[in-house]
Amino acid sequence: MYYDEHPPPHFHAMYEGMSGVFLLNGDLAKGSLPPRAVKLVKEWVLLHQDEISENWELACNDMPLNWIKPLR
Repeated sequence: MYYDEHPPPHFHAMYEGMSGVFLLNGDLAKGSLPPRAVKLVKEWVLLHQDEISENWELACNDMPLNWIKPLR
C-alpha cells in the first residue's frame, strides 16, 4: 500500500508474473489477472477487511504496516 501514490485507496496483488490493482473492497481496478486469482483476492479481502482498513490508516500516517495472513 502506498497511500500517496494515486487515489483511490488500493493495493497491488501479483500472481504468476501478472499484477493487478485492487480497491480496498476487493474490486479489480487495473491490470489483468486470471478470474481464479481475482476470486482469491476478493475472498482474502472479505476475510481481512478490518486489517486492510487499519493498514490503510497506518500507511496514511507513515507508520509500518501490519502483516496480514495470506489465504491457505
